[in-house]
Amino acid sequence: MSYEKLKNAVDSSNNIVFFGGAGVSTESNIPDFRSEAGLYKTKNNFSYPPEVMLSHSFFMKHTEDFFDFYRSKMIYKDAKPNDAHYALAKLEERKKLKAIVTQNIDGLHQLAGSKNVLELHGSIHRNHCTKCGKSFDLDYILNSPNVPKCDHCGGIVKPDVVLYEESLNMDILNSSVEYIKNADTLIVGGTSLVVYPAAGLIDYFNGSHLVLINKASTQYDNKADIVIHDSIGKVLKSIL
Repeated sequence: MSYEKLKNAVDSSNNIVFFGGAGVSTESNIPDFRSEAGLYKTKNNFSYPPEVMLSHSFFMKHTEDFFDFYRSKMIYKDAKPNDAHYALAKLEERKKLKAIVTQNIDGLHQLAGSKNVLELHGSIHRNHCTKCGKSFDLDYILNSPNVPKCDHCGGIVKPDVVLYEESLNMDILNSSVEYIKNADTLIVGGTSLVVYPAAGLIDYFNGSHLVLINKASTQYDNKADIVIHDSIGKVLKSIL
């Protein structure tokens, strides 16, 4: 029944926005953070908890340890888009989906063909020198020994990902708010909706259909018109 309701909502909508989190990429074998198999729950060989190692202060004080962790746990270079990514790209192609707002940093939406992707937490594919601002690609980070240094001025090259203690990019946040405000359907998928300010974006939605697709229940389930607890790739593929 929920699948049918979702299909009807999508068919009748011409201004859909998708808001997604780590659960969108777990089907591409990229671990999420908070599930039982997630980054925060699984044992690792590092001396600090992942939440600490992904903070701005840790990056500043323990830069080498940060990059050891970042390269081994945050970058999945061989990951490929899954059914969810491709379904969203098709909806955009059909001019139904206006924007993807994502908490993910893996670039898989773009790889699947999506054009209008608002990356709240940045991207592993963009990196910059903290001294002169020169840009570098992902391979530069992966191929640098220890701490990546700028080949122009010798400054430390930092990934353009938002660490704990850092602010989101206000332009991207404001654009996300505008798209969500104007949408007639908001599909929220693969996010536990506990990380703010991103989770608060859902409060800006005033449209007809609020859809939640997530394997586990969230604090917003009772506010949604359609709630589906299932694989996001399977659900989105089935409605096309």
